[in-house]
Amino acid sequence: MRKRLLENTNALLSKEKGAIFKDKGGKIKICLVYPNTYYVGMSNLGFQGIYGLLNKREDVVCERAFLPDEPDIEEHIRTKTPVFSLESKTFLNRFDIIAFSISFENDYPNIAKILKLSKIPFYTYQRTDFDPLLMAGGVCCFFNPEPISQFFDLIFIGEAEESLNEFLDLYKGKKNKDTTKKEALQIDGVYVPEFYDIDYDREGKIIERIAKNRSPEKIKIRYLKDLALSPVTTSIITPETRFPDMYLIEAMRGCPWKCRFCLVGHICGPLRKKDLSSIEKEIETAKGIHGDKLKIGLIGPSLTDYPHIKDVLGIEGLDFSITSLRASPKSAEVVELLKKHRSISIAPEVGTERMRRVINKKITERDIIETSGLILNSGLHNLRLYFIVGLPTETEDDIAGIVELARKIRRTSNKGNITLSLSTFVPKPFTPFQWHPMDNLDSIKGKLKIIKRGLMQEKSVKVLHDVPKYAYMQGLFSLGNRRVSGVIETMSENNNYIEACSKAGIDINFYTSRHKDFDEIMPWDFIEAKISKERLWNEYQDALKEQI
Repeated sequence: MRKRLLENTNALLSKEKGAIFKDKGGKIKICLVYPNTYYVGMSNLGFQGIYGLLNKREDVVCERAFLPDEPDIEEHIRTKTPVFSLESKTFLNRFDIIAFSISFENDYPNIAKILKLSKIPFYTYQRTDFDPLLMAGGVCCFFNPEPISQFFDLIFIGEAEESLNEFLDLYKGKKNKDTTKKEALQIDGVYVPEFYDIDYDREGKIIERIAKNRSPEKIKIRYLKDLALSPVTTSIITPETRFPDMYLIEAMRGCPWKCRFCLVGHICGPLRKKDLSSIEKEIETAKGIHGDKLKIGLIGPSLTDYPHIKDVLGIEGLDFSITSLRASPKSAEVVELLKKHRSISIAPEVGTERMRRVINKKITERDIIETSGLILNSGLHNLRLYFIVGLPTETEDDIAGIVELARKIRRTSNKGNITLSLSTFVPKPFTPFQWHPMDNLDSIKGKLKIIKRGLMQEKSVKVLHDVPKYAYMQGLFSLGNRRVSGVIETMSENNNYIEACSKAGIDINFYTSRHKDFDEIMPWDFIEAKISKERLWNEYQDALKEQI
């Protein structure tokens, strides 16, 4: 193992508070892997929570690994050093279990890169009992794990707080992978991809999905009923994250609003709110470990709607940060409690009333403007506004509406800076827009130019946007079937997804740019969600009616 790689790893560990070091003797050895860099992975509460959950078990030692930074990847390749864990510097291929925590589709190629660097065969059928058992969980596994399914022995569908422990209880004492996987079928939410065959027609559409080995036709999404019982908490505090030296607390899970483009409101389970006493207890525990001068980050999809938000933010002696506010009259008192902070975000998403009806965004222009003015006039330095371009039925008038809305917000105050953050619409499984094609690349580029030119002369208004071509890669991985795994494999060597599609014989437009019918079998239809396909289709038809 090369000195530079060790030094870089030890430098990260030296800045951490809370890392867990255990003797491995007689324990199940698990490496929890985030398929992105340390900075990104350690900013993820779910990843941190699973690390803590696993290490609470006396029969488990869990360590961490990440995608190395670019210069370190070159050093790994040059020195033929496999990826290794932070805590004990053990190579990944020497663990019993490798568990990937996957939150973003565009991290899929990094899974293949990590396996390649670690000298672990990509596909399940290429591995033997001498290789680690590969598992996956995380948000991406809730809605469509098929593009990566052939890489993994087991995939956890839904929230793994309960099913992960159930699996580990079953795993103890198993002699081989085949026995482990067959017995894992008895656990709700555990998916064994190799026990299913897929038949396709000439176009590439799914004809049939065939379950083998008495596998269930449908896999139920697991949900934790009471958020207060979740063991997912911040395990490690470090300055080397998006939230430096901050303890993250989940206040809510699920979303009540169900915007038609958004996955969270449709697939992330029923709305659950952590009671105030649970949050107060978690804060006291964190203070006991990390000290009184603690920065707390509250996590939730719509914290304006969290019933105890004012009580939490009013706790004295703590510095709080929140992800974003919903544009609504409820925000006024929350803004007052956040005056000492530098920035806050709200998400208008679109610029016209018609488009708000299309996406089912239950706020008004008045809500957006009044909330924005309140934030800017309160002394907060930065207001970030999130918008989406390329949504179904969008017109030039709707794009002009984004420009005009931003101008109206700017006129509410001459204080502070405004940043528009623009993203390209990507259809998501289990949303009403899962049948809709993405807008074409030239159209998206033209819309972004209109917005940037329209706000060029506005004082202290900045426009940022994603790279549109990567939105199409996300669309491919979001909507793809098992055949897309060939693209991911190729991208372990070449980051150009368009070239990878060509090499793998994949037409990206088949997945991202065509209208799909209700009767088409979607790659994710085997997942049993709480919302029916019929209801989603009716919502989609209601949205299309708004273009009249």
